[in-house]
Amino acid sequence: MTEARTSDVFSEPEVLRECLRRAGELGVSVVEALREEGWEDELIVLRSFATKLGIAVAPSLEGRKVAERFIAEVPVAFARHHGVVGLEDGEGSLAVATSSPLDFRPLDDIGKALGVRVEPVLAPRDEITRCLHAAYGEAMRAESAVSEDLGSLESLIEESAELAVKEELLDLAQKPPLVRLVNRIFLQALELRASDIHFHPMPDCLQVRFRVDGVLHDTTVLPKEIQGAVISRIKVMGRMDIAEKRLAQDGRSTVRIGTNDVDLRIASLPTSCGEQVVIRLLDKGSRLLTRDELGMETEVSAAFGELIHSSHGIVLVTGPTGSGKTTTLYAALQELNSREKHIVTLEDPIEYQLEGISQTQVNYKKGLTFAGGLRNVLRQDPDIIMVGEIRDLETARMAIQSALTGHLVLSTLHTNDSVSATTRLLDLGIEPYLVCSSVIGILAQRLVRRICPDCKEEAPASPELMKGAGIAEPPESLWAGRGCEECLHTGYWDRVGIFEFLPVGDALRAWIMERRQGSAMKADLVASGLRTLRMDGVEKALRGVTTLEEVMRVTQRDEH
Repeated sequence: MTEARTSDVFSEPEVLRECLRRAGELGVSVVEALREEGWEDELIVLRSFATKLGIAVAPSLEGRKVAERFIAEVPVAFARHHGVVGLEDGEGSLAVATSSPLDFRPLDDIGKALGVRVEPVLAPRDEITRCLHAAYGEAMRAESAVSEDLGSLESLIEESAELAVKEELLDLAQKPPLVRLVNRIFLQALELRASDIHFHPMPDCLQVRFRVDGVLHDTTVLPKEIQGAVISRIKVMGRMDIAEKRLAQDGRSTVRIGTNDVDLRIASLPTSCGEQVVIRLLDKGSRLLTRDELGMETEVSAAFGELIHSSHGIVLVTGPTGSGKTTTLYAALQELNSREKHIVTLEDPIEYQLEGISQTQVNYKKGLTFAGGLRNVLRQDPDIIMVGEIRDLETARMAIQSALTGHLVLSTLHTNDSVSATTRLLDLGIEPYLVCSSVIGILAQRLVRRICPDCKEEAPASPELMKGAGIAEPPESLWAGRGCEECLHTGYWDRVGIFEFLPVGDALRAWIMERRQGSAMKADLVASGLRTLRMDGVEKALRGVTTLEEVMRVTQRDEH
């Protein structure tokens, strides 16, 4: 066990830097990371940062009154999630207590929402929580009672099944028990951090499944007799044709679940057992990540950061669907966003609204494609263009033309690794010299699940697994999640990126001109020092961020 420290955290800069890196990688506060290094007294850490940053520290919030405008304007879920509380202060400013010394983004959001200048105050997390409970007592009790108001799943299923015997389908879809049943499923999905809800028709039931951290989990089983009503209710919400059951349909809606506004992207598909519906949940209350929070190693983050500040060229982010490409591009756009630059995006769909950036939704039904939209965007005098995806030859040509005429273009490709992006462009029909002169760097990525912090424990790895991961020397210890209520007994909680960064240099350009095979290029690049997806994942497993099993699940064998 690490010996308890009582010194200023800035007296050991190397340890502090490592804790800052680990905090970003693990998605925790720097205070928590420093606690693992022996700074167990939270006040010592807060005082160190307060002195360095020149801000106040409050060891206790006893007797401090929470500002009424804070209670009125800031949702309880936001305040509790970020651990912040607004205190009574001067007329033109608001003192906001926080226990995260380096995360001032929530404070900026509060300042914009309330239209006041925010004065940060560092305070222990327990003190902030106590203030929140006192100030938001009724609101927090009401929030926890939302699910009780909706009723239990079992009772709602039973009521809906009874109604299904004597009600017409459309009437049943509008009945309170059925409406509450669907809302209850949405609330449960949000509580479990699901990104998608699947309503999967089976011969004798309707199986509800949630995708959590990229993996599907079976949850509720609904009776077959209410399948049509449940699907119809969802289609009504998405403004879809409930009478059309033979063709696939798309719809969208926005609902308020608890204290959050959630966008729903709904897709139906006819199957042999009835219509299947998949809903993508986009929580508007969730915070966009910055580049430092994505999980990149220091060297990769620095190189990628330098690349996205180039004056022109194409930067590609590659990976399969659901690998976090859009999150990475949004992080880059947030960093690049300034009054001196005009940034325009073409997206399908627009997942988050970015303040100060012109975002355009691609609409194939109305003829607005990526390629066509890109032509129009070039007439808007942009500095930076983000194209959601390069899908075809026409879009690729327009992106290259944009890069060659002095614009920075950020886009994505569906390829397995970084090297495959160059061969993919050649396969689309782009000439090698155009690829060489326009593409300046490629970032391949995947998402791996983090080990659950609540049930993390040492766990040995099999020799076969370590051999497959390319580990020659057995490590002192590896880690895994035992499984608990918090992580749905999976042993994992949340996800982090693993990355493979490939700058386009002279050697790679020469190989592209030769139309060399991707596997041969990859082998030579690995030999010359390319850090592959699997290598990055294994390094994170050795540090206890994820497991070797998880890394092996999402990566392929490196070429040698």
